[in-house]
Amino acid sequence: MNMTKFEIEEKVVAMLKTVFDPEIPVNIYDLGLIYKIDVSDSGETTIDMTLTAPNCPAADFIMEDVRQKVESVEGVDPVIINLVFEPQWDKDMMSEEAQLELGFL
Repeated sequence: MNMTKFEIEEKVVAMLKTVFDPEIPVNIYDLGLIYKIDVSDSGETTIDMTLTAPNCPAADFIMEDVRQKVESVEGVDPVIINLVFEPQWDKDMMSEEAQLELGFL
C-alpha cells in the first residue's frame, strides 16, 4: 500500500520528535528547528532545519540522527537536509509545550 505524501510527512514529523539536542530536554521539532518538510511524489524528502546556535557542538550528531531516523520512514528515499540560519532561530519558535518545559512561560 502506497502512503500519501501527507501520511509520509506525518511519519517524518513523528520521527523528528524523537531527535533531541543533547543539551536540551526537548525534541528538535518542538524546539522549532524544523523550518520545512517537503516530500516529493518520488519519496525524495527535503528538510530545511536550523540549530539553536550556528556553532552548536552537536550539529553533526543531530543532523546524522535526523538523516537516519527520517530515512527509516517507509516511502522516504532519499533524504536531503539543508542546514539554514535564515531566519535565525529564537525561543518564540518553540511550541508552547517546549516553552513550558524549559521555563519560558
